[in-house]
Amino acid sequence: MIQVKKEGVLLAKTLIPFEDEGVLNPAAIRDGNFVHMFYRAVSRGNHSSIGYCKLEGPLVVKNRDTESLLSPEFDYECQGMEDPRIVKIEDTYYLTYTAYDGINALGCLAISKDLIHFEKKGIIVPQISYAAFDQLAEQSSPINKKYFRYNEHIGVLESDLEKSLIWDKNVIFFPRKIKGKFHFMHRIKPDIQIVVGVENLKDLTEAFYQDYLSNFNDHVLLSSKHDHEISYVGGGCPPIETDQGWLIIYHGVKDGLYGYIYSACAALLDLEDPRKEIARLPYPLFKPELDWELKGEVNNVCFPTGAVVFDDTLYIYYGAADERIATTSVSVSALIKELLLYNKQDDK
Repeated sequence: MIQVKKEGVLLAKTLIPFEDEGVLNPAAIRDGNFVHMFYRAVSRGNHSSIGYCKLEGPLVVKNRDTESLLSPEFDYECQGMEDPRIVKIEDTYYLTYTAYDGINALGCLAISKDLIHFEKKGIIVPQISYAAFDQLAEQSSPINKKYFRYNEHIGVLESDLEKSLIWDKNVIFFPRKIKGKFHFMHRIKPDIQIVVGVENLKDLTEAFYQDYLSNFNDHVLLSSKHDHEISYVGGGCPPIETDQGWLIIYHGVKDGLYGYIYSACAALLDLEDPRKEIARLPYPLFKPELDWELKGEVNNVCFPTGAVVFDDTLYIYYGAADERIATTSVSVSALIKELLLYNKQDDK
């Protein structure tokens, strides 16, 4: 098994009101010897905004803002901006996050040239009711029955059922255009889906998604396969380009005796056609084991969302028990070597 080092807690909540309930699930991007981190900051009442800190190297906090960098401004995000991810494509930074309005949780985009000023582009995933999704997604072929289990809005506090849309989270862009076009992952439970070959993000129209959802099975990227991810999977960190393929760190969930257990998982996708899975670890890359991962706002959670590479070492930043931010490190070359032992072709 691959050896992963748990580097410990990097950021904890403070007494400052915008982050006095928790800090978690950060986006991270390297700039020379520094790392820019954009994290979910939770205030009382479960209202989330995005905080910022700067690291020197992968593990040393150099400075940390004392107020939110990005806060809710529009109705679709009035309850919070959650779980950011960030990539740089050409000369533009693409920061994606989940907007929550108290009923719906939907993937959104903000862009920046300097990591200081961000322009919000709004919701970029389908905005569709559960009934309409069911009808469209099964139009060409039957879908996984888990979609009906996980997308019924049971247990969600709703003020108006007619306003309820299917939740679509974990929007994560590939960090470069492939064949000149945008590619990004997103997640409607229980699988990870992929949008490929978008020339211009303005093309993500209602008509685009009508066609996309009508051929829904064609866009499923990763589904549950192993025991530790048997309940559902979801996006994690932005893809990392290697000579052998796109290294994907995602999260897998298993329903245990005391609730869901969230682990970090790893897979490898084809560089030129990331819809093709090359390999996947049959065990968690890392899982909740330490006190600060086992107990918190939500117990038993390791939720990876940001990653940077220094030399041959991959540093993964993750939400630990939905309350604090921690880091693990692993050799990139060793992880790729381990993944290739489980080449998908060997399953056939």
